[in-house]
Amino acid sequence: QVQLVESGGGWVQAGDSLRLSCAASGGAFSRYAMGWFRQAPGKERELVAAIYRTGFGLYYADPVKGRFTISRDNNKNTVYLQMMSLNPEDSAVYYCALGRRDYFTAPPTASDFGSWGQGTQVTVSS
Repeated sequence: QVQLVESGGGWVQAGDSLRLSCAASGGAFSRYAMGWFRQAPGKERELVAAIYRTGFGLYYADPVKGRFTISRDNNKNTVYLQMMSLNPEDSAVYYCALGRRDYFTAPPTASDFGSWGQGTQVTVSS
């Protein structure tokens, strides 16, 4: 069973940047696609970005396109989310997730992911 541990969250001001990391252990990280989700209070969990096993297939939710970048290092069993130009609407708990397969044939949803981290809080003040 793979274990996912997020880090890098924190409190920042609008316009700042943060880099989230998610370290995987106990499973075949490099065989599966990965994703970042977020959940704000009172809202449903939403996909932020996803990346294929190879690192060449990427998906971004519309609100973060051009500001966030997902990447992965299969040698380090780690996936990253570089977040730039943060705004208060980005405030949420961010979760990384392990895909059920190595790529997606359609924009992925939560059901395409089988293992989840505990989350890291990102708070952006105006």
